[in-house]
Amino acid sequence: MTFTFKHFTELTTSELYDILQLRAEIFVVEQDCVYNDIDGLDKDAIHQFLVKDEQIVAYSRLLKPGTRFNDYSIGRVVVKESERGTGLGIQMMKEAKTYILANWKPDKIKISAQKYLRKFYEDLGFKVVTAEYLEDGIPHYGMMFENKAS
Repeated sequence: MTFTFKHFTELTTSELYDILQLRAEIFVVEQDCVYNDIDGLDKDAIHQFLVKDEQIVAYSRLLKPGTRFNDYSIGRVVVKESERGTGLGIQMMKEAKTYILANWKPDKIKISAQKYLRKFYEDLGFKVVTAEYLEDGIPHYGMMFENKAS
């Protein structure tokens, strides 16, 4: 399976619709969280996604410093419920880090991780750098990946 990386301006209207639909399905409906997913950052992002059987089943958004954080970041990480437990999330995060490291050459990558996913991200090399906080009513940690090669 190959992930696609596209800037906002390269997305087709169908891809954008499917991305927003998947994000709403997970973040709004499944997690029962009313929040503004359309936050103005998508236009500046690189969108990473995987299509399986003509459907987007995994997605993340890569951002440069000065958009959401002062560091490069990965956010809006989602895997369709039917695809969880397959290793797809691990593969997606590894490829997102690889893309950022190869194309943007940062010293570090920041994420805002839901508390229950702390170990998942720690296993990918991220370390907790903030106290627990609430984001849209859900417990999170600020986590950082440091690029040892830089």
